[in-house]
Amino acid sequence: MKNDYESYGKMVWRRFRRHRLANVSLVLLILIGGAALFAPVLAPYDPEAIAGPFAAPPSAEFLLGTDQIGRDMLSRLLYAARISLLVGILATVISTAIGTALGLAAGYFGGWVDIVIMRFTDMVMSFPYILLVLVAAAIFRPGLWSIILILGFVDWPGAARLVRGNVLSLRESNFVKSSIVAGMPARHILFSEILPNTMAPILVYATSVMAISMLDEAALSFLGMGVQPPAASLGNMLNSAQSLTVLTRQPWLWIPPGLLIVILVVSINFVGDALRDALDPAAVFGEEKAAE
Repeated sequence: MKNDYESYGKMVWRRFRRHRLANVSLVLLILIGGAALFAPVLAPYDPEAIAGPFAAPPSAEFLLGTDQIGRDMLSRLLYAARISLLVGILATVISTAIGTALGLAAGYFGGWVDIVIMRFTDMVMSFPYILLVLVAAAIFRPGLWSIILILGFVDWPGAARLVRGNVLSLRESNFVKSSIVAGMPARHILFSEILPNTMAPILVYATSVMAISMLDEAALSFLGMGVQPPAASLGNMLNSAQSLTVLTRQPWLWIPPGLLIVILVVSINFVGDALRDALDPAAVFGEEKAAE
């Protein structure tokens, strides 16, 4: 069994490596993640302290210049990347966990459980997504953990519908039916038989949720409803780029955070696309048969 899992993992990794853009994206994500993780060591200045002249252009002392009140842009960018990745990862974990749990229950038990969960899911999905996020952000106190919880509790319906569909299919498979006939408890069937076989689409879906969560955090912080200054966030760093003067004469204030958002989101999407192809059961098993 262990050898089977190892061979499957190697096959998935081999298929993933065929996607050159995904490989480059994965390297970029690792580099950005490492820089964000070690921001306290790498940042040349305190991101919230005035370190130089106001709105100074890039120089040997300040590689990315300073913002409008003299804070080092490079230091703030490193800490902002940490905030964006933290929001993306935690919001994705929360929403995926909620959606997976509800999808498993709805798909496996069916009946009134399925009806209640799916009607509640439909109700949440009927609200315009961005409007729901904005209303929730306006109700609760703005801040990092508020944004994480809001995005985590708003993004779960897609995961729930995805998992439910997979569970409905797996519930009719022979190995699940044999476990039911053998009298195995529902907990064992759900978490040992069904969940491992639906992890691939969950992982792929989670990458898109992570990218969306990071964009949402940036948008809310840009509007002043997310991470609050003086804490650094990619969104509130872009907030200064609302005047024509900044856009035309001080590009170092908005190009680095804007470019970092694009790199993060595009890289995550490329990795998600490669994971979808690498984890495709039909392709993997087809390749396995060809190897035999």
